[in-house]
Amino acid sequence: MEFKHTPIMLEEVIEGLNIKPNGIYVDCTVGGGGHSFEIAKRLKSGHLYAFDRDSDAIKKSSQVLEKFKDKVTLIKSNYKEAPDILKTQYGIDKIDGFLIDLGVSSYQIDEGERGFSFVHDGRLDMRMDKEEKVVTAEEIVNTFSYEELVKIMKEYGEEEFASIIAKNIIKQREKEKIETTFQLRDIIENSMPKKVVYSRGGASKKVFQALRIYINGELEGLDELLEKLIDLLGENGRGCVLTFHSLEDRIVKNVFKLESTNCICPPKTPICICGHKAKIKLVNKKPIVAGEKEQKENSRSTSAKLRIIERI
Repeated sequence: MEFKHTPIMLEEVIEGLNIKPNGIYVDCTVGGGGHSFEIAKRLKSGHLYAFDRDSDAIKKSSQVLEKFKDKVTLIKSNYKEAPDILKTQYGIDKIDGFLIDLGVSSYQIDEGERGFSFVHDGRLDMRMDKEEKVVTAEEIVNTFSYEELVKIMKEYGEEEFASIIAKNIIKQREKEKIETTFQLRDIIENSMPKKVVYSRGGASKKVFQALRIYINGELEGLDELLEKLIDLLGENGRGCVLTFHSLEDRIVKNVFKLESTNCICPPKTPICICGHKAKIKLVNKKPIVAGEKEQKENSRSTSAKLRIIERI
């Protein structure tokens, strides 16, 4: 398998982390190793702990990061377990920075057999960890009820045509099993007015996103992870988070807003009774987006938002 990876907003992320040569850094989603390579390159006596739940990503990034093997520890694990693993297995109770890239790796999309993309034909899978025994996209579209399908598409994809798509999925699976990405893509596109299909620039995007988020539990525990990582940050430590759709960005935005606010009492409360103290400050109040040049060269950067915080 040829593994291609183009890190999103690389310069902005590295600048945002404000890397200390002797610092301890965590890349929660190493992917192809692009961001990690640039972090490791700037370390002298410091160390980088890089996580990924995908065995292929760990294998590839180990090759990319080979020259920094004394400075980098690769760990196969769901990124949501990173804070606990750092504490219990490596004795790390303070870090100088963390990065979470919530996008799907380029190779996961480009490899049809992973089932993430409606551009490449392959089995409907969508598991980020191929070894994990969780429901696949194929099982969902062939066994879930109409109500369950509609809920997934609306809740995780904000798909306005969820009802008709669900009806057509059920109608089609009564004729034959839905096994491939192209089969599902055709059902989705045939459920929409042609003008929507042509204007969206990927009519199936919302449904594929919804299935992927549901299967991999991408939103579950994200707020808790951010809280734990913020608590791990030492003074002036930085955190960078790249989001790619409104659902996850809303979670990140809300956690950062809460943890950068001193008092969270109701507005009309005469004196503060909550005792809440800000732990972070927002380095950028509005999310950073990719520049025009990057968006032209890498279409996957167009939906990316970068939020950066600093521990106080």
